[in-house]
Amino acid sequence: MGGQRIRAIAQEIVRREGGYIDDPDDPGGATNHGVTIHTMRRLGLDLTGDGRITSADVRRLSEDQAVTIFLEHYFTGPRIADLPEALQPSVFDMYVNAGGNAVKLLQRLLDKMGFDVAVDGVIGPRTIAATARAYAIAPAHLVDAYGIERRNYYFDLADRRPASRKYARTRAGGKGGWITRAEAFMAARYHLDGQAFQRRVAAWD
Repeated sequence: MGGQRIRAIAQEIVRREGGYIDDPDDPGGATNHGVTIHTMRRLGLDLTGDGRITSADVRRLSEDQAVTIFLEHYFTGPRIADLPEALQPSVFDMYVNAGGNAVKLLQRLLDKMGFDVAVDGVIGPRTIAATARAYAIAPAHLVDAYGIERRNYYFDLADRRPASRKYARTRAGGKGGWITRAEAFMAARYHLDGQAFQRRVAAWD
C-alpha cells in the first residue's frame, strides 16, 4: 500500500478520533486526535518544555503530529505493512484504538481458521505467513471476518464494563461510535440492522 494511501488513512483516523477529550470513563485518559497521554509519556513528548507531560501537552498536540505518531508507532512499528493490503486499514485503525489487542484479534481469527499462531499481539513471521495464507484461501471474506471479530470485541468489552457502553450505544439507543467504527471496515451485508443491534444490547438495560 502506497505511502500516500497510508497517510490518508492516518489522517482519516485523526478526523474520526476528534479533538481533545478527557473522559473519566475512558481508561486512556486525556486524549487529543486519538493520541493518549500515556502514549505521549511513553514517547517522551514534552511539548510545553516544562519537564513534565501533562494534559497541557496533550492539548498542544497538532493533527500533523498525531498522524506522524500513528504512522511511525501504530503502522510501521507493529509491521502492519506486512499484512495483506486489503486488511491493513482495519487493523491499523484498530491498533490506534486498542493497541496490541488489534493483533490479538487477528491471531485469534487465524486460530479459528486452523492456523497455529501465538496470540501475543505481535506481528511476527508466523503471523505474517498465516495471514497471507488465510487471505489467499478466503480473499473475499478475511477482511469482513476481522471486522466482525472487532465488533464482537467491542460488544464484549461493553458487556464487562458498563461505563464503556456509551461508546457502543448512543443515548438515543442506536449504534455507538465503537460499533459504527468496526462496521465501517466491513461489507454492508454484515452490518447489524436495528433489530439485531437491539437484541444484542438488550441485556444492558
